[in-house]
Amino acid sequence: MAESKSKGESMREWIVEHKLRAVGCLWLSGIAGSIAYNWSQPNMKTSVKIIHARLHAQALTLAALAGAAAVEWYDHRSGAKADRYAKFFPPDAYSHKD
Repeated sequence: MAESKSKGESMREWIVEHKLRAVGCLWLSGIAGSIAYNWSQPNMKTSVKIIHARLHAQALTLAALAGAAAVEWYDHRSGAKADRYAKFFPPDAYSHKD
């Protein structure tokens, strides 16, 4: 019987496989949420609202990129990355014994 993965583990796998898509979605949701919040502030000019939304989304994107770098570092450190790519390279395909 195959073990079923937890929701958190399957989300982590998806994020590892689709890092840029995950960061882009986070940026888009960050800017949409920030615009929605800033639009509720009546005492700000529209240009200031847009600038604040961009800054919030930029900070969120930098945090997401730092998180993706940490996951990548952890994968390399734990050896999970090497195991994932081993199936594409046969053991003796690039032997220099000849």
